[in-house]
Amino acid sequence: MDDSMGVDKLRPMPSITQIQQMLARLVAFDTTSARSNLPLIEFVQAELEAHDIESRIMVEDGKANLHAIIGPRLEGGIALSAHVDCVPVEGQAWLADPFTLRAEGEKLIGRGATDMKGFVACILAMLPEFTAAHLARPFHICLTHDEETSFRGAARLMPVLGRHAPPPAFCVVGEPTNMSPV
Repeated sequence: MDDSMGVDKLRPMPSITQIQQMLARLVAFDTTSARSNLPLIEFVQAELEAHDIESRIMVEDGKANLHAIIGPRLEGGIALSAHVDCVPVEGQAWLADPFTLRAEGEKLIGRGATDMKGFVACILAMLPEFTAAHLARPFHICLTHDEETSFRGAARLMPVLGRHAPPPAFCVVGEPTNMSPV
């Protein structure tokens, strides 16, 4: 595959089982908006480190953002962005533990599974392919907090991108939109 990102050839995609296993690990973190997301961010940082990817964590008021670059450290490329906070579960009629991923037919159910931990699980599952590719432009991984409440996380991350690393040219936000661009 040869495209504007300069990807020579990607290896076979990770299996659905690998992505589901990663998603189960992410859902297990209670990152509801009143709680800290730092344990999940530290887990992601450890996953990145296991693939020799450096990342930067920015903590404020017990909440954290993460930024990492895969590939060359130059201007351009694509940011893969997701928030990792989710809405509270109190007062909702969950049929099982909301922080344990479960399958119900063809659906995977767990707090944050769709919005947006599923996207993060896909990014993490693709790390071996991303690092093995000979990228001409970088992938940025941007994880933020407080999207469900104040939008503070993204607002705090944006200025850092230009100061600590060349900025990406485009951003894909893994927010579920039924495949409609927004």
